[in-house]
This record gives sequence, C-alpha cells and structure tokens, in this order.
Amino acid sequence: ERSRNNTDPTMKLSQSIVLAASLPFTATAFLAPCSSSSRAGTTTALSEAAVSTLDGRKIKGDIQPLNNFLLVKVAAAEDQTEGGILLTGKAKIEKTEGIVVAVGPGRTHQDSGIVVEMPVQSGQGVVYGQYDGTEVNLNGEKHTLIRDDDILVKFDGSQPLSLDNVDVTGDNVLVQVDAKEQSTEGGILIARSSTQESKPSSGVVKKVGSGRIASNGELMAMDVEVGDMVKFRDFAGNEVDIDGEEYSVVRMADILAKY
Repeated sequence: ERSRNNTDPTMKLSQSIVLAASLPFTATAFLAPCSSSSRAGTTTALSEAAVSTLDGRKIKGDIQPLNNFLLVKVAAAEDQTEGGILLTGKAKIEKTEGIVVAVGPGRTHQDSGIVVEMPVQSGQGVVYGQYDGTEVNLNGEKHTLIRDDDILVKFDGSQPLSLDNVDVTGDNVLVQVDAKEQSTEGGILIARSSTQESKPSSGVVKKVGSGRIASNGELMAMDVEVGDMVKFRDFAGNEVDIDGEEYSVVRMADILAKY
C-alpha cells in the first residue's frame, strides 16, 4: 500500500504544484529591498559629489582649460615682510605664483594647424606676470587662468622655488641682472627710487628656453647659452626673485647683444 502511494501520479502532481507555488516567495526572500526613495537618494548623492563652485555658482564637474590656457591655484599671500613686520588685509603681499591644476590641449597654429604642446603639466609650479591672467574663485579658493605665454619660470611644485629646480619655457631667457647702483661719471651714486632708468638691462644668462615653435612645428634655435653676458632692451624683462637674488626673464627677440 505504501509503495502504491509513492508511485501515485495524482500525488506527484499535487506535490509539484505546491513546490512551484512556493518558489517565487522563497526567491524574493534573498533579494534586498530597493525602494524608489533609496534609488533617488543615491542618485542625488552622486550628483552632489560631482558639483563644484565657480565664483559662487554651482557647476557640474571640473574646469577644463581650452587652447593654451592653464588653471593655476594661487599661492597664499605673505603676511609679513622680510624684516618680520606683520601685514593684514590689503597690505598682504600677493604672490604671482602657484601650482598648475589643469592645462589645455595647446595652441593651434593659425597657418599650419599644428597643435603646439603645452610646456607645463599638472603639479608643476609656475611664476607669471603681475597683471597676467583672469582670477577665478574655485571651490572657495583663489585660482587664475593664464596663457602658456604668461609663464615666466616653471619649477618642481613639490619643492621651494630655487635656481636648481627652475626653468624657463619657449624663447625666454633667465638672466641674473647686474643690480649694482648706477653712478654718474663723477662717481655720484644715484638712488634707484630717484630714476626711472635705473632698472638693470644686462647680466649673465642662467637658463635658456627650448625655443619658439615655428609654423612647421619645429623649434627655432636660440642664439644664447648659459654663461653668456647679454644686453637687452630697457624695461623688456620681467623681474623674478629667486633665492633672494634678482633675475629677469627676457624674450630672445629683446636681447640686443651678447659678449
């Protein structure tokens, strides 16, 4: 009798129906609940993580410079003089240097269409002209957008600015200027503050750039080398202080003679 019941087709059919009916409920027990509100919360969190602020306005993603522009995070202003005098507010000495955050693809030559490679990359330090660039506030911090032509010198951003780790770009030349006080033929010293023409315009070459890019994409040769004494146009150079010494960054086209 027991053997006949185990082989009864009717009983097997009823057991299969019961098992099939229980499967969906068993499977759903292993699925984590996912409500529409939790999905919406996750999406919102991801969106907020990608939001930055530019000049107080929210933007999506990061700023990507175009052409030959680069984004620089400006170094903090000095709050005291070399003599130890504390400065506050507008009296603080604003620096024209910082760390490169992002760079554009490079300038496209208007005649040949060749893209000129950018001379710096993210993480490097740069010094630029006092009136160069467009200041922006990114995520509450001071940044500036400058062109690659505005770069006076570049250096290793992980180390302090020094002559050992500094370099010039393009057709720029770094000259250690002759900063001696001017004097008349009679030997009378002329104070710098009393003359407009006292800015030095000669010195010794310390660094030479790679050269200007021609329309065919090739570098144009530089006519000076490290160690040369040079004379350049008055007021042509941009002053840079390195290790407490006065230097001037001069374009090759503004150098009049070497000796």
